[in-house]
Amino acid sequence: MSAPDTREPLVRARNVHKAFESLEVLKGIDLDVMPGEVVVILGPSGSGKSTFLRCINHLEAIGRGSIMVGGEQIGYRMKDGRLVRLSANAIARQRRRIGMVFQQFNLYPHMTVLQNIIEAPVGVHGESRASAVENAKRLLARVGLSEKIDSYPRQLSGGQQQRVAIARALAIRPDLMLFDEPTSALDPELVGEVLNTMRDLARQGLTMIVVTHEIGFAREAADRVVFMDDGVIVEQGTPDAVLGNPQHPRTKAFLARFL
Repeated sequence: MSAPDTREPLVRARNVHKAFESLEVLKGIDLDVMPGEVVVILGPSGSGKSTFLRCINHLEAIGRGSIMVGGEQIGYRMKDGRLVRLSANAIARQRRRIGMVFQQFNLYPHMTVLQNIIEAPVGVHGESRASAVENAKRLLARVGLSEKIDSYPRQLSGGQQQRVAIARALAIRPDLMLFDEPTSALDPELVGEVLNTMRDLARQGLTMIVVTHEIGFAREAADRVVFMDDGVIVEQGTPDAVLGNPQHPRTKAFLARFL
């Protein structure tokens, strides 16, 4: 019998609610993510997947509940028995632990690949330029784009731009990587190169939460698959369990479109 896992979760979400005016988008999300775990979140459009991801990084403020990363409450601190929102500087310090890759690449068009990658480490986090450049070179080699270091985004394919965006997110040396449908804006023939990069990160033990419709990636790279619908977690388990033998009718109906 294997020993029980006594590690603390890197991410711990409890009873997370989020509404946009009268529209309730998240309706009480509970989720733990362990260090080194790859969690893929599936679900139909409008189910709250991307909103939940943005709440983890405090790009969206939660309505109630709690999200902790590395034992630290994200976006808030406890004062006199209630949560008080942190300052912008304190939230920025927390975000240093969390890298995020979006649907759109969001690269600065007037900067080279190298300049895009070192911008946050040097300009926001105070890392020396020499250290940031060396790290950027390592990251570009890691995503297979060493030869593009002096190129501008307009000179790259969509897949190459997204791989640069991944390298940029890794440049702050995060404990956690969030991917919000990172291949949805790519032409089909470019999807594979981005997914291959993400598979490599998963094999290297990086903690990842990935919102995607790429069922093949979920099956190959995920430790756990979470299915969301209508603002709640409907079902979760190993890829074999959720993808191969889903239990909930909503999960079955969703997967029937892909499998």
